Amino acid sequence: MTEQPIALFDMDGTLCDYDLGLESSLAPLRCPHEPKRRFRDREPKWLKARMDLVRSSTDWWADLPRLDLGFDLWRMAGEVGYRRMILTQGPKKNPNAWAGKKHWLDRNVGADVEVTITRDKGLVYGRILIDDFPEYILRWLKWRPRSLAIMPLNEENRKFKHPQVVHYDGRNYHRVQYMMQEQAKRG
Repeated sequence: MTEQPIALFDMDGTLCDYDLGLESSLAPLRCPHEPKRRFRDREPKWLKARMDLVRSSTDWWADLPRLDLGFDLWRMAGEVGYRRMILTQGPKKNPNAWAGKKHWLDRNVGADVEVTITRDKGLVYGRILIDDFPEYILRWLKWRPRSLAIMPLNEENRKFKHPQVVHYDGRNYHRVQYMMQEQAKRG
């Protein structure tokens, strides 16, 4: 009897559209002439304080929109035969985020999905990792020289290249499915 291969799925930017959720929540708080901003921890203190206020709500996390690319990969991994598990980072100082993420999963994936909330994704085993953030992928791949990472393509990770990483943009479904299948066969 062989074990079912494990596919680890990130949440923010992979299964749920964190950036769209944050932009939508910040829009009513924006001054009339204030420009739109990016959200990758390079923000001035006043904007970071707004972002922290928005993200402090359990409901904000629970109500994030779904990301279609991530759900394509979720279905694909299930069809290939992977045991699908959630691997998400939990903000250190925001326990409401942890609860909100679990509510989101219950509504969008199912209450029975296995969840690991961690500060270090590199510690968790899986045959493949589906994640949008290069730093988390690099940490995970450091200990897995034969594994595969799949990135839902976005503007932040478009230029990221690594021999064990493939971007998914919705147009390369069959290529990514083939790579998942080949990875599942590895021992």
